[in-house]
Amino acid sequence: MNSPQNHGTALVTGASSGIGAIYAERLAARGFDLLLVARDQERLEVAASMLRDKHGVQVEVLRADLTQKDDVLKLEQRLRSDSSISLLLNNAGVAADGLLANADMDQLERLIQLNVTAVTRLASAAAAGFAKAGRGTIINIASVVALFPERFNATYSASKAYVLSLTQSLNAELDGTGVKVQAVLPGVTRTEIWERSGIDATQIPEDMVMEAGEMVDAALSGLDQGELVTIPSLPDAADWDAFVAARHVMAPNLSKSKAASRYK
Repeated sequence: MNSPQNHGTALVTGASSGIGAIYAERLAARGFDLLLVARDQERLEVAASMLRDKHGVQVEVLRADLTQKDDVLKLEQRLRSDSSISLLLNNAGVAADGLLANADMDQLERLIQLNVTAVTRLASAAAAGFAKAGRGTIINIASVVALFPERFNATYSASKAYVLSLTQSLNAELDGTGVKVQAVLPGVTRTEIWERSGIDATQIPEDMVMEAGEMVDAALSGLDQGELVTIPSLPDAADWDAFVAARHVMAPNLSKSKAASRYK
């Protein structure tokens, strides 16, 4: 049973720290019950207790490692069967350091499982349930490196470009269903992801690093404004509009029966 004035349940992955933990607090303040998912059971329990006391919402914790297929399948089934879930935040993700040519491929495979495969499976399950209900919100956390892959390592950048593309395509597929979709593209954000991936964040200029709370508040403001793509640090939305417009200019010429004359 939902709490009074409740908007349903928000399922938040990567909820034990950083961006996910802040989203959980902000969503609880908005009246969502919560299903918090992460690997660290103890941190989840502490967060859940605090959120129950502060906001009077119901909070369930679910320990899951989304690099493990069995855990993803359990969470996917929960999304498909629990009609109280009305918001999915695909936040869990990991970065990696180093060049593709000398990378630890097992590490990169885990990154792809978490950043790409788990995101896809959960988004699919949410889309099915939300479309049937005629309501719901899917938020996918991507990154600005989706737009500027040369500035970061290949696999992480590619995984976040995938998340952006998935969100744009999913939004088109869900048109008219009542389901809202948003991709959030943060720049460098002060969280534990850097330390976990072996990247020295102290080498990044301070004026490039946003506090996680400010990033989440901007992202939720973008959601409220109906943005499909939110870039929290971009001053002028017209720059994004121009980027999208350039794609549409090319669109009529991207698939033709003849090669362009410059190739002949």
